[in-house]
Amino acid sequence: MDKYKVVFHIDEQDKAELLYHNISNLIKDIGGENLEIEVVANSDAVKVFLRSTDKFEAMFKELAQKQVVFCACANAMRNLGIQKDELFDFMTVVSAGVGELVKRQAAGWAYIRP
Repeated sequence: MDKYKVVFHIDEQDKAELLYHNISNLIKDIGGENLEIEVVANSDAVKVFLRSTDKFEAMFKELAQKQVVFCACANAMRNLGIQKDELFDFMTVVSAGVGELVKRQAAGWAYIRP
């Protein structure tokens, strides 16, 4: 069976806990072995993944250990004055968050915005 492919989009800081619970519940329901999950953070939500904001690090690190891929938008980072080394270690930087979402959806990924 092919894996279900799901891209989660977060662009608001106050959606971080909801994002975590949505992904955790999805993994419990379908099983991590049946999923390919990517999180794309753009706009203000990139701040959720700053090392200095360790409030969410343990939660998202747990998901990263379950093969969830976390991406931060380079445009948002530039606009917010954030450098790659300020983000959690498990973060990947993509050139444009919106572009990444378009690519995933064009490839048939389900789109979820908590």
